[in-house]
Amino acid sequence: MRALDAGLWVCHECHQLNRPSPGQAPRCRRCGAVLHARRPNSIARTWALLLTAALLYIPANLLPIMNVSLFGRDSPATIMGGVIELIHAGMLPIAAVVFVASILVPSFKLLGIALLLYSVQRHQVMSARQRIIMYRFIEWIGRWSMLDIFVIAILVALVRFGNLASIEAGAGALAFAAVVILTMLAAITFDPRLIWDNTDGNHPDD
Repeated sequence: MRALDAGLWVCHECHQLNRPSPGQAPRCRRCGAVLHARRPNSIARTWALLLTAALLYIPANLLPIMNVSLFGRDSPATIMGGVIELIHAGMLPIAAVVFVASILVPSFKLLGIALLLYSVQRHQVMSARQRIIMYRFIEWIGRWSMLDIFVIAILVALVRFGNLASIEAGAGALAFAAVVILTMLAAITFDPRLIWDNTDGNHPDD
């Protein structure tokens, strides 16, 4: 049985359970925030964030994520180009970490959130347990996509030797950071309670 079936609404601000009074504007009795049975326009907002992230994922992989200048010679590197260089240098563990964090994780998040949205909207046969496990995993793994950005930020700050050697962040880094942030926002905007609504055969407006 869902809390909604018992007439209970959760506040999106302080997470207090409330029982809205009939004929009154529903507000949280703890913080006074406006109550909604489900997050307003959750699916539409999540799709908007997800599609924007998917579009930015293209330049994030095609444009240089950083530019290494050594003795006046510039050497721009994309994400995949950096992975290949690490492999050629014999640093397979580091290459594997970068590949997973920068290629596999963002791709999984984009596909995973899209699958959740599609399954909820189209009422596809997929157990609620599978959906909620996928949602929680997407939420948990999202922060690790920032690994590349942290590494670049550290290198830019540390490698400053004038004309001898320097590292600068490329346009791909900005696009990649935007992809990570947008996918994290998409996971937050998606209301996981829609999973249970869909499973129970009840489909309240979001």
